[in-house]
Amino acid sequence: MSNPSTRGGAAVGRLSDLSPLEAGAVMYLRLWGDGTNGRADAASDFEIALGADCGRAAMLTLDRLCSLCANYGRRPLIRHGLGCSCLGADENCFAQMIASASEGAREDAMMMASLIVRPDFAPALAALSEEMGMLLRRMTASVPLPTTEHKPPEAVLH
Repeated sequence: MSNPSTRGGAAVGRLSDLSPLEAGAVMYLRLWGDGTNGRADAASDFEIALGADCGRAAMLTLDRLCSLCANYGRRPLIRHGLGCSCLGADENCFAQMIASASEGAREDAMMMASLIVRPDFAPALAALSEEMGMLLRRMTASVPLPTTEHKPPEAVLH
């Protein structure tokens, strides 16, 4: 049986496999979890990319989002280190939740939110994910998508 305290840390991919929005979500989760210095770096990024007022609002959204995960999580959200190129299972769920919410896929975002926090806090987490996703979408609008050797999935699997 796997250890419940490390289950969410299993590597499921690489940051380079993610879209810029998804990779941004993971990196800001990592920065927030890194403490005062990481949060200051995130706040600086937001202000540079979005301007002073919108940057402060973005940092408040990130703080509320991550605090909700930390305080009402079903279990601790496992993060990889700031310089790690791996993508953990919990980080992937977090990134997919934010990306889905930013695309208007609210049911998908709610489903993923319910994997992260207690069910009574999932709607609030999904709403904050939409806010964060829209901010990250603005920040990454001019960032090119990464190129990989992966082929797009076929519509019919068998």
